[in-house]
Amino acid sequence: MAMQDFARFLARGSAARRGKAEMRISGGKKTCFVHPSRFLLFFSLQTFEKLLIANRGEIACRVIKTCKKMGIKTVAIHSDVDANAVSTTLIQIADRFLSNSVHPGYGFLSENREFARRLASEGITFIGPDTHAIQAMGDKIESKLLAKNAKVNTIPGFDGVVKDADEAVRIAREIGYPVMIKASAGGGGKGMRIAWDDEETREGFRFSSQEAASSFGDDRLLIEKFIDNPRHIEIQVLADKHGNALWLNERECSIQRRNQKVVEEAPSTFLDPETRRAMGEQAVALAKAVKYSSAGTVEFLVDSSKNFYFLEMNTRLQVEHPVTECITGLDLVQEMIRVAKGYPLRHKQADIPINGWAVECRVYAEDPYKSFGLPSIGKLSQYQEPLQVPSVRVDSGVQQGSDISIFYDPMISKLITYGCNRAEALKRMEEALDNYVIRGVAHNISLLREVIIHPRFIQGEISTKFLPEVYPDGFKGHKLTDLERRELLATAASLYVCEQLRSQRFLGTPRIPIAKSKRSSWELSVRLGDGIYPVAVSKDGSSFSVSPPCLVSQQVEVDGMKLNVTSEWNLASPLLSVTIDGTQRTIQRISRSAAGDTSIQFLGTVYKLQILTKVAAELSKYMPEKAAEDTSSALRSPMPGAVVAVSVKPGDTVSEGQEICVIEAMKMQNSMTAAKTGKVKAVHCKAGDTVGEGDLLVELE
Repeated sequence: MAMQDFARFLARGSAARRGKAEMRISGGKKTCFVHPSRFLLFFSLQTFEKLLIANRGEIACRVIKTCKKMGIKTVAIHSDVDANAVSTTLIQIADRFLSNSVHPGYGFLSENREFARRLASEGITFIGPDTHAIQAMGDKIESKLLAKNAKVNTIPGFDGVVKDADEAVRIAREIGYPVMIKASAGGGGKGMRIAWDDEETREGFRFSSQEAASSFGDDRLLIEKFIDNPRHIEIQVLADKHGNALWLNERECSIQRRNQKVVEEAPSTFLDPETRRAMGEQAVALAKAVKYSSAGTVEFLVDSSKNFYFLEMNTRLQVEHPVTECITGLDLVQEMIRVAKGYPLRHKQADIPINGWAVECRVYAEDPYKSFGLPSIGKLSQYQEPLQVPSVRVDSGVQQGSDISIFYDPMISKLITYGCNRAEALKRMEEALDNYVIRGVAHNISLLREVIIHPRFIQGEISTKFLPEVYPDGFKGHKLTDLERRELLATAASLYVCEQLRSQRFLGTPRIPIAKSKRSSWELSVRLGDGIYPVAVSKDGSSFSVSPPCLVSQQVEVDGMKLNVTSEWNLASPLLSVTIDGTQRTIQRISRSAAGDTSIQFLGTVYKLQILTKVAAELSKYMPEKAAEDTSSALRSPMPGAVVAVSVKPGDTVSEGQEICVIEAMKMQNSMTAAKTGKVKAVHCKAGDTVGEGDLLVELE
């Protein structure tokens, strides 16, 4: 459906119903909502009868929740891929009466000025800023010029459109390396490349222009000085149509991979009140300069001396907006709707607090062991959000059985925790991540947990280079201390014994009447990584109940040390709470096999173990081991995606590190390179092909 037709489709019937809608809600209903520091009582104001959400997933669900609170009917739309999405099933689609307003969420149509203009021409309210502001701030070249005129600090660079790769190299040399190449109409980390020399500038120009065209339909690029090792801190602004504007404090967004945010928090550990105020005032000055009216975000890069530079303004709701809501008590979606209806802001700058601390982790269907996160697709075979943990908020658009496809961003949810201070918020996040059950796809829980417990992060010593600096060889998962290794071995052995005892019973009765039920000790051999550890398990005390769920207290000897392991081993639950010598751990048993292989999620990371009896371990020495496959001659796709280009053909000689092909996944282009020097034996893909993870792309001789 064309954009203009879509706008007219929404408009049908809306004008005729406006009078009825105004009468229906004009009575004014008393409503009460909670603020972190106080209770406020107010009367609902007339807004919109029905609102269409031109988006999907978690943001569609987020908008629905606020509309429900405000008494606004909602309409969700979906593609065939999303037919079973939560955002679709939350409302009754059978009611086909159309809306007189549209909320775009973020991404998709949220910063498309043509969409907003056509809606306005049909008499439909766009829940967002005017088209002028969208155009001005959506174009990074124009927005930078406007920022300069508004006395906002800007990054040195070329204030124009880069025509081709040769001009890009010339401009980069004039600015001085390193430089940032980015899409003029871009956002979300797409169409951005850092270049440290001429070769990287040419390559960055090619990839950035292709990504920009694919993601935004606009391949224009700009180049500016790259601020090395900065923090990424943004200011939330809120403005109305009456000239009022506020800054709602900052969000720290420095933990990133591939220029995309992973962990956010509010406030920032780095800003002092003076710098916060200066950044806020410049953000408001820019908003007023473009007559901005809605919620928006002004992003800055901040160096180690607290110098800050304008990066861009996002004329929409940000993914990370929940952390601002947590510390201010404002519902930003509600404020956007009120502003769109023409109401003035209800608050003054002095009313905006910083109450407590909030942290958000973006939970992705990604494999964090591949470039800090390459997309994973599949069905959520088991899914359980950690809502039992205090002060936890989960913004999601999935449920058990949902599909994670290659067609959309791989975000599963936004996990938010709140505390009176940062330490409390982080501790709750650690607990929430341990209690989050996601099966069927790879996910980044292990990476998120390692970030929030890392000493540098806890001390606030972060920058946009945090991940590559902390993990220069890539993310490898949690590195167990000696004590943690013993805890894992003891837990795995205890779990094995409990399962063995349960398998001997049926509805509380022994399966075989003559089976020995008085056994009180087990000698096991546990393989973890490259190590094999003898583990002895014995009952602790005079009683040993084995009826599931069974409260079992066991004494386990590992490396000559005795550990007491106690748990209510509910083997049907995806979560198991285990106490080891007084230390509580939440684990997940991911899988097990009859051969003794088991996978356990412990401290966020999944560990593969093999548990055998002492006799079975002795016999296993005689089993032949499968030789490792030489993968250097085969280039396989590390992720599902689409082949954009193939650079070689059979018979070509390639060098180690040379580009072989380009795979696009979730609108991001990834260069696949040769692992060794050799001759191309066969090419198994072509431009336009859809490939899955592990598919063979190219073979070398």
